[in-house]
Parts: sequence; structure tokens; C-alpha cells
Amino acid sequence: MKLYLIHCGFYDEEISDAIYEFHINLPVVAASLEEAKSKVRQNTIFQKKKMHIDGIQEISQVDGFRLDLAAIDDKSSHIHNIPFRDL
Repeated sequence: MKLYLIHCGFYDEEISDAIYEFHINLPVVAASLEEAKSKVRQNTIFQKKKMHIDGIQEISQVDGFRLDLAAIDDKSSHIHNIPFRDL
């Protein structure tokens, strides 16, 4: 399995009358690029905001460290946001 960071764009009618394009990065674990695209398109937020894919990165190594993914029983995502403005 591979880690993909999918850069998605969307126009939000609730914010700025959908004039400006907003962006979000959604992490996806998949066996291939095609599977990653398919999985992100099934994401509820992706569908609700009518997003499109602007770019995809496959992340396998960062700063001299290889990322090894291991399956676990918990199927939920745990992404920890750090409020850097408060640091």
C-alpha cells in the first residue's frame, strides 16, 4: 500500500459566492494511483463540496525516512492538527 496526498480544489457557494477556488489536501492509502483517485472520489466531503483533483503526490520517503505502512484493525483516520498559531 502507498500513501497519496491528493490536492483537491472546489468552489464553495456558501463562501464568496463560489467565485474563488479553495483547496484541501486529503490523504489516501491505496495500492495504486487509480485506486487512490477512486477512493478520494468516494470521500463524503469530496462529494459534498463537488471537488475536483488538482494534483496527487505519492509519498514514500521524507527527510531521509522511508514510510512503511502497516494495516491495523481500526479503519478510521487519525490526523492530528497542530494549532501552530498558538505555539
